[in-house]
Amino acid sequence: MHWGYEGAGAPYLWAGLKDEYAVCATGKQQSPIDITAVTVTQLPDIEFNYQASPLAISNNGHTIKVSYAPGSYITVDGKRYDLLQFHFHSPSEHTIGGKAYDMVAHLVHQAADGRLGVIGVMFKAGTIGNDRIAQLWQHMPVETGVTNSVPEVMINAADLFPLDDTYFNYSGSLTTPPCSEGVNWMVLAAPSAISEAQLQQFTDLFPLSTRPVQPLNGRVVNVSN
Repeated sequence: MHWGYEGAGAPYLWAGLKDEYAVCATGKQQSPIDITAVTVTQLPDIEFNYQASPLAISNNGHTIKVSYAPGSYITVDGKRYDLLQFHFHSPSEHTIGGKAYDMVAHLVHQAADGRLGVIGVMFKAGTIGNDRIAQLWQHMPVETGVTNSVPEVMINAADLFPLDDTYFNYSGSLTTPPCSEGVNWMVLAAPSAISEAQLQQFTDLFPLSTRPVQPLNGRVVNVSN
């Protein structure tokens, strides 16, 4: 049985699907979480060094994923994380004060030591469309297992971000199997905009793509001041 978001592969059953998924149930630093109680502190700036990348967009059966060309990275507190890919969930997996946003992009980065750093960019649906999302959706495959490589279309992940770079920071996990822990999560507090029509284009393909929030287990969530 392959993992999924409902039925026999639903999140509460992930740990029993494969031995390597056991931490989905036994882990104490699982993601996503509800971000409610936070500690205001002086978090390091996220230094962005993104370059444009040729578009390679795939439908993996769980979400739409955009693979990124090598060379783009962030630096956080002196540590470099290279951007590998970004993908989407709807509604957002992390909630803020118990409320989810309409969609989220997870930008997955990896440091030289193997540690992952993931930035969450929330999206709020309304009347205003998002030019970058429109460009991505124009080329997204509707069939599972298909990748569309469009080398003449260059994208820059920086275009997904809101103007406000305030972020929440905590130690968590992947939100999909194998639910590996030790992920440096940076969830932006302010959302970007998408249109209701753009949201529906995604949810028509993936009506459910969200793991429920997990126990905090005493972890501290920091927010930049």
